[in-house]
Amino acid sequence: MTATGPATVPVTAALALGDDALVLSHRLGEWAGHAPVLEEEVALANIALDLLGQARVLLSLAGDEDELAYLREERAFRNLQLVEQPNGDFAHTIARQLYFSTYQHLLYADLSAGDGPFAPLAAKAVKEVAYHRDHAEQWTLRLGDGTETSHERMARACAALWRYTGEMFQPVEGLAADWARLEERWLESITDVLTRATLTLPEGPRTGAWSAGAGRQGLHTEPFGRMLAEMQHLHRSHPGAAW
Repeated sequence: MTATGPATVPVTAALALGDDALVLSHRLGEWAGHAPVLEEEVALANIALDLLGQARVLLSLAGDEDELAYLREERAFRNLQLVEQPNGDFAHTIARQLYFSTYQHLLYADLSAGDGPFAPLAAKAVKEVAYHRDHAEQWTLRLGDGTETSHERMARACAALWRYTGEMFQPVEGLAADWARLEERWLESITDVLTRATLTLPEGPRTGAWSAGAGRQGLHTEPFGRMLAEMQHLHRSHPGAAW
């Protein structure tokens, strides 16, 4: 794919999409050495690498990718609050992945069908994200319709992260999408997956004054600051260093 360059790409949109991918990539990478089984160690690492590749392309469209990843302050990041949430137990990671990968797959499918500046990236990434989505769906079914304990944990995870999902459908400057239709399709898909997993759609608001929804404006939850400090530590400790 040939980048069109910052001059012709909506920087706000590139940062939003790039930060989503970068932050979730780091969160998934935290499972290295801690995943429940070896197969998941590899699967989560591969998903993290896919997202990191997307992040590199998107951030390079907005500026220097390393500077944007390692030298920005917390308030300068434009990622969704959903992707910065801690991994928690494995069910929380799967619920977060189900919510986000379903949204990302639908969005990239729409973008790839158009002729906008993100169409080339979306056309390539949508194939990767289809796997991310399927992986999350299969684990949701396995946990939701598994043991009493796995069902309880999956239900609790879905409910805990529900309030972060409304932000995904707030319009992003420079990103052409039918946000209302996208949200409708997302809800249909999530409802279908949870139903098949013997789970119910969580109750409670997905947006509102008390709930999440300000990550796009640079307002983040407390765990993000700690994650960012860890992610940026090496680069800030050795500025200008090269391997």
